[in-house]
Amino acid sequence: MSKPNVGVLGLGIIGSRVVENLRKAGHEVFVWSRSARAVPNFLASPREVAQAAGIIQIFVRDSAALLEAVKDMLPALTAGHLVMNHATVSKKATLEAAKLVEGAGAAFLDAPFTGSKMAAQNGKLCYYIGGSDVLLERARPVLEASATKIMPLGAVGDAMVLKIVTNLVSSVIVEAVAEAAAITQANGIHLQRLLTALEGNANYSTLIGMKLPAIMNGDFEPHFSLRNMLKDADFARELATEAKLTVPAIDVTAEAMRRSLEAGHGDLDFSIIGKR
Repeated sequence: MSKPNVGVLGLGIIGSRVVENLRKAGHEVFVWSRSARAVPNFLASPREVAQAAGIIQIFVRDSAALLEAVKDMLPALTAGHLVMNHATVSKKATLEAAKLVEGAGAAFLDAPFTGSKMAAQNGKLCYYIGGSDVLLERARPVLEASATKIMPLGAVGDAMVLKIVTNLVSSVIVEAVAEAAAITQANGIHLQRLLTALEGNANYSTLIGMKLPAIMNGDFEPHFSLRNMLKDADFARELATEAKLTVPAIDVTAEAMRRSLEAGHGDLDFSIIGKR
């Protein structure tokens, strides 16, 4: 049985690696990004990608880019199309994109991912899915090309909220690690001893195991950029404001990230907030 053609919009850190894995899995892949790339099957617009492929995966940067790409595709969408948004955007933009796609007669899945550069490269992303089980089963073979976990988490919009709040947890943990590192160094203790202490503590995690060594070594090669993590923190704060909730931990963390962004560090890994 032939595998469906897939279109990928957005060729950043994650999208470009998803394309590689789709091709390894035997899919014909057509691609587009805002910046032209000298890569196979690069097309001039999202609309042309939708004309070439029945399943579309979207990895653009933000809410505005998502809605712009969806609107460009609308004239080409048919009842046979399935559009999946993987970009972390606002809940409002997710629901608007779904409405536009479904209004054109096509299907939509809310499908943000967790996992950074190496997970994407090794086909080990995790997709959070908001939408119908029927659509998920149609999408599953395509998603499995780049993921080891696919988690149904409710309706369209629900998966995006959960992605936003899990990123909240990640950013706050790294800010806490950065503060712990600063206090440790101020007391004349080498950061390797902090890492050793954390490894024996119940709060140790894969994230700490990645980000504390990055802070120690001053290695801020982007796995998840500061700019994107700050965007997601602002989405979390927006959701909290709508619900009339106070969220002091993410407020403090977002301001630390904003200062680092203003210092010119937006394209570095978000662990740059640990540079004191």
